Amino acid sequence: MYEKRSEQPEAVDPNHPLKMLTAAEFAALGGDAVAFVRAISGHELDMIVQDVDFIADELYQLVMSADGTPLLVTDTEDSVAEWLDDKNLGLVSVH
Repeated sequence: MYEKRSEQPEAVDPNHPLKMLTAAEFAALGGDAVAFVRAISGHELDMIVQDVDFIADELYQLVMSADGTPLLVTDTEDSVAEWLDDKNLGLVSVH
């Protein structure tokens, strides 16, 4: 599945309360039952996910568990929604 995105992602409020949490505090919100979704560049993904080469200037969707474990990388928001449909996860925030 491939979708070329021409729009820029919305700016994220740096003062959002979830941005102020430490990694341990965020993980304590729900352990393995909480995930977050954010748009991320291929360049950033290369630093997070090993053994996969991403296109540096492409925009991807990343689903991560509260403990920081990457759960899904895809190139469309529809793919994320479809994947989340059958998961028992609480979605904390969409970045």
